[in-house]
Amino acid sequence: MEIVSPELKDILKKVKNGKRLSFDDGVRLYMSKDILSLGYMANIVRESKNGNLAYFITNGHINYTNICANRCRFCAFSRSEGETGAYTLTLEEILEKGKTFFKEKITEFHIVGGLHPELPFNYYIEMLSSLKKESPQVHIQAFTAVEISHLAKLSGLSIKDTLLKLKEAGLGSIPGGGAEVFSPRVRESLCKDKIGKEEWLEVMRVAHELGINSNATMLYGHIETIEERVDHLIALREMQDRTGGFLSFIPLAFHPKNTELDSLTNTTGLEDLKAIAVSRLVLDNFPHIKAFWIMIGTKLAQVSLSFGADDLDGTVIEEKITHSAGASTEEYISKANLIRLIKEAGKEPVERDTVYNKVKN
Repeated sequence: MEIVSPELKDILKKVKNGKRLSFDDGVRLYMSKDILSLGYMANIVRESKNGNLAYFITNGHINYTNICANRCRFCAFSRSEGETGAYTLTLEEILEKGKTFFKEKITEFHIVGGLHPELPFNYYIEMLSSLKKESPQVHIQAFTAVEISHLAKLSGLSIKDTLLKLKEAGLGSIPGGGAEVFSPRVRESLCKDKIGKEEWLEVMRVAHELGINSNATMLYGHIETIEERVDHLIALREMQDRTGGFLSFIPLAFHPKNTELDSLTNTTGLEDLKAIAVSRLVLDNFPHIKAFWIMIGTKLAQVSLSFGADDLDGTVIEEKITHSAGASTEEYISKANLIRLIKEAGKEPVERDTVYNKVKN
């Protein structure tokens, strides 16, 4: 017997028939108080795309600098040059950090940082090429669309030529950060100096056309409206229709501590599950939805595997950005523990590489 709220029966029919949900459908899903109905429907889509599999990766994070020209109001990580706590890693320090990850047999370097106003473009090229030379078997996922736009300005090159040089140096794919919420209202209030929706999407379009896959994100739980969340999802869905280059979508729960928005409260468990379920239902052309345990905790991430998510991200060795905003989760989780969490949730764990090939142990 199917237990779905009467007001959602028409959406269930669309889901079962593989029909695309509309903007209004997305808003209704977010407005619904029936989290179990949302989970039930999201799980239909999850299983149709990924069966009973739940993915994870063995990866390490390198946050090369927290000095950033864009001092976004929701960011606890960024610093201005000379400010207490500001840092920039040397290329030697980055290589040394990469070496410390080897004992975990990582398959991915995940590299993001601030928009440093002084670092030369060659710093980024040497970072990639040195890491690739040291560990050619490790995929490098680096630099958000915001960083790539910044690097294009630094280099004086087009987005396309900047990406080509980064790819030649070792770039494998792009993380999905910097999207925040595409709403101009939100961006004007919270991150007015950051590139907007059109430029973020354009970087991704060019990357995908060059064979560089990426992820996509949405930061939720601050000042955005439900309608703005759904607009954001549909913009991503339309870009995926055009390019097919997005690997996964990651809803990112806002953490207000140590930010200019610290009067706000953290997202609730129901809000987090709803963000995952609704994204799985609206983003019908995205192959994967991640539950980022760093932001929502391992327990809720485990539950999310029944609410549309099919990926717990990874070991995430030494994550700094979310923890700067007061995240109480660990900065690292072992591969064995990830496998245990997935099995306890009744799913089949699959260790993957960045582009979702199964890793053979």
